[in-house]
Amino acid sequence: MTPNARERTTQVTVARTPAPSKVLRTEYQKSVASYWNLEKDPVNLRLGDVDGLYHHHYGVGEVDWSVLEGPESTRDERIIAEMHRLETAQADVLLDHLGDVKPDDRLLDAGCGRGGSSIMANARFGCHVDGISISEKQVEFANHQANVRGVADRVRYHFRNMLDTGFETGSRKGIWNNESTMYVDLFELFAEHARQLEFGGRYVTITGCYNDVTGGRSKAVAQIDQHYTCNIHPRSQYFKAMTANDLVPISVVDLTADTIPYWELRAKSSVATGIEGPFLDAYREGSFHYLLIAADRV
Repeated sequence: MTPNARERTTQVTVARTPAPSKVLRTEYQKSVASYWNLEKDPVNLRLGDVDGLYHHHYGVGEVDWSVLEGPESTRDERIIAEMHRLETAQADVLLDHLGDVKPDDRLLDAGCGRGGSSIMANARFGCHVDGISISEKQVEFANHQANVRGVADRVRYHFRNMLDTGFETGSRKGIWNNESTMYVDLFELFAEHARQLEFGGRYVTITGCYNDVTGGRSKAVAQIDQHYTCNIHPRSQYFKAMTANDLVPISVVDLTADTIPYWELRAKSSVATGIEGPFLDAYREGSFHYLLIAADRV
């Protein structure tokens, strides 16, 4: 999509609920939706069972390696709880960069997964949060969790496409993607985000991106792409697409070193999926970076 794609500013009502055929517009989107509709990976579900916050992203921070000590019968339970602490800490880092959010503001969680970050945002700011996913199963699960927690009046999840949400122009104080940008074209995504953000609104993403300096996708990065049916972007593409869509970076944080301990612990857990090796190889060899980028809509 061309950089001026943001000029598509036709306003629609928030209540619009698109038919599946309007949400899933390509065969690739259908394949991604099918993957997440069928996904019941313990690395997501068992961690969420710890406290009812279900995430679909990785963790950051120092590991409490004492979880490997103590009774063997409860070792895995301790590891699971520690991994969940690290992934919740990652969500907190993202929310730290959203700026001054008031209770009357509206936020958008683009690619919300099972909804944990949206619930955390509401708990912190008291604001309205809409989460969107192209997985109907994720949306159903997340809305159930919002009901269970008694926040469904302020946290709602929708079966919508992040490239064309149907939400009103200029209606969002903040928008974030947490490890979901690798499923879409960045110029198209940031055009839609810029349309929805109010002037001065904040966009934040935490994402994995491959290192332009190393000259393309390494073998390890290609393995990650294949595992998650995604298309990891080069680091430079984020800044090019932001610049083209009036999003000016205010903060860039390299979280690569902070996420390696999570992967080292995950490799020792019962919920390891086999992708831990490629992640660790890619991070350690420098072909893959884990970045937080915060940008203002100007």
